[in-house]
Amino acid sequence: MTAIATLGSHCALQVLKGAKDEGLKTILVCEKKRERLYRRFSFIDEIFLVDTFAEILEQKCQSTLQQNGAILVPHGTLIAQMNSEQIESIKTPIFGNKWILRWESDRIMKEKLMHEAKLPVPKAVANPRDIDKLVIVKRQGAAGGKGYFLAANEEDYHVKRNKLISQGVITKEESLYIQEYASGVLAYLQFFYSPIKDELEFFGADQRHESDIEGLARIPSKEQIKTDKVPSFNVIGNSPIVLRESLLDEVYTMGDNFVDAAKRMVAPGMNGPFCIEGVYDENAKFTAFEFSARIVAGTNIYMDGSPYYSLLFNESMSMGKRIAREIKIAKELKQLDKITT
Repeated sequence: MTAIATLGSHCALQVLKGAKDEGLKTILVCEKKRERLYRRFSFIDEIFLVDTFAEILEQKCQSTLQQNGAILVPHGTLIAQMNSEQIESIKTPIFGNKWILRWESDRIMKEKLMHEAKLPVPKAVANPRDIDKLVIVKRQGAAGGKGYFLAANEEDYHVKRNKLISQGVITKEESLYIQEYASGVLAYLQFFYSPIKDELEFFGADQRHESDIEGLARIPSKEQIKTDKVPSFNVIGNSPIVLRESLLDEVYTMGDNFVDAAKRMVAPGMNGPFCIEGVYDENAKFTAFEFSARIVAGTNIYMDGSPYYSLLFNESMSMGKRIAREIKIAKELKQLDKITT
């Protein structure tokens, strides 16, 4: 018996619906406060209730997952709720490479891997006193954009940082990462790499809608100047984007380079879904400012399949279903060790 399990948040519905479509048992580790939502969906076979997601580390939850032959599909909530040591200590097999999630969570390691992959990355700024152009200041890990802010100089940085501390959005001890701001058309490039087939697939692309930076953009500049609010980049939702076909060759090249770099830097590499996140400028030049080493919530917009996956599969194929299909194939070939850690 093989089951697919995930945390009740982020993209759990897509992951478990895809698993059920592939004939696999589905298990949701769900906080009690969200039980009412997830009880609505009949494709969830079993709900394991917890007070906090950290309880997945406890023996009771681990035993339940083990008895069902579960494979845990990680997503952004796992990284946001737990540190790398906790994630790496999970005994349930994790789909993909749990070791690379540490590289996603640590900004310095993340930057190192992106450089290794030859991705065009904005310059990092080591100290606030070195800010001489517009920068974006980010938190560590998968914060969903909450607590990010723009700064034009050192004074601007400290004013906004202190304001967010006083509001309880970030802590005084929190380590922040400063990066030159890259402007352009947002494009979050979604991929899937199969170690079974040794093949990269481009799944799709999305744009993220962030509050309240988008709301501020709708206010006339005269009124913007009067507000002292530090705008947030908290992600509220996603919308699809279809790239010019002439950009696709470079998209695949970036994906291949990232997979190759991950194999060299953090064995067994970048297996399963991942995302390279950035912007296209006026010359259609891409700058990558982030990567996510697991399924991203932007794939939720393609639950019936993406335009690009319709070129690869003669059926509707969500990312959740693609993950389940890979697990089924690996099990049939007795190669589950190739796709899990």
